[in-house]
Amino acid sequence: MTTKKGTKFLTELLNIQGIKVTQMTQVPYIGIILQVESIHKESHCHRCGTKSNRLHQNHRYLVKDFSWGEKLVFLEINRRQFKCKKCGKPFSEKLDFVNNRRTYTKRLADTIIKSVLSSDINNVAKEGVVTTEEIERMLSDASQELSSKPSGLKKLGIDEIALTKGQGNYCAVLTDLSTSKLITIIKGRKQEDIEPVLNSWGLEVLEQIEEVSIDLWKGYKTLVEKLMPNAQVVADRFHVMVQVNKELDRERKRERREIIDLSNKSKSPQRIAEYKEILDGLNGSKYALLKNEESLKEKQKSKLMSVKKVCPRLAIMHKLKEEFRQIFENRKTNWLRALLRIGSWQQRAKKYFSSTVNTITNWIEEIIAVSAQ
Repeated sequence: MTTKKGTKFLTELLNIQGIKVTQMTQVPYIGIILQVESIHKESHCHRCGTKSNRLHQNHRYLVKDFSWGEKLVFLEINRRQFKCKKCGKPFSEKLDFVNNRRTYTKRLADTIIKSVLSSDINNVAKEGVVTTEEIERMLSDASQELSSKPSGLKKLGIDEIALTKGQGNYCAVLTDLSTSKLITIIKGRKQEDIEPVLNSWGLEVLEQIEEVSIDLWKGYKTLVEKLMPNAQVVADRFHVMVQVNKELDRERKRERREIIDLSNKSKSPQRIAEYKEILDGLNGSKYALLKNEESLKEKQKSKLMSVKKVCPRLAIMHKLKEEFRQIFENRKTNWLRALLRIGSWQQRAKKYFSSTVNTITNWIEEIIAVSAQ
């Protein structure tokens, strides 16, 4: 049983204006469930605006909110129904912190959208707080609520997000990089989808943009050069690193398939045992190889050591990946030093990252602009 003093503390900890916690329950393997309700005893009818305190019925349901440490937090909301004194019809009270028919709070949606913009839907969903479907719904809601014309915009980010995995359903996302705020979400990612939105901002807004960060797609670059004459095009750091990581992961998969094939064909117990040792090192090594090395947990560090031991080629590629990442993370590097460092990296990496090296060559001006930020 939660005490009065305890519910007051929980209400302060939850920190949602106009809402109080009435009960807390911890459910094993699920998380924390907080029963909450409005502190107000009345609400306004959405039809005629009349205030009413005549309770019609309670309606309880669960929504997700910010986690507390490693514990998922669910709010059991009582969205009460009142009966209007004037029109005589029942209506549900308006709760500002959660939209109707949504399974998460508005503030959680805002935080998740920011995470998606700096990563991608699948990686954010893997954290286990919200599903990919919920993230897609958050983005769809945001696209309808956002203002379509920014002010004081100097640094623009153009990116894309897959709304429905594997179905080619994409949207373009425009952000103010100086403030890390979402400007708008556009259905579709083609030039003909984005250009009308940019044109609607007017020349005054477009001509003041000094920098545009894009992924490695020439369509976006052409659009910037056409509409924003004063803007420097820079290659988005995330997408450049994606190129490196994709090639590293392809090699990991190729090495694993090759060892499995060799093991299946071999008749020598000694060779089969050797192949098994290599496979043990390769299995489950994806995130140990791709994650930033300083961010690895102890178990992942151990796995990285194992895969390096059994596969020298992956060890070299991992080292090159980390070196390349350091080039981008050194924000004080001037453009000439960055160019020399990338050129040196390409020379050493071309036999391991041939696709990435070609991409860098084609986008070197925009990549240097990232490094020189």
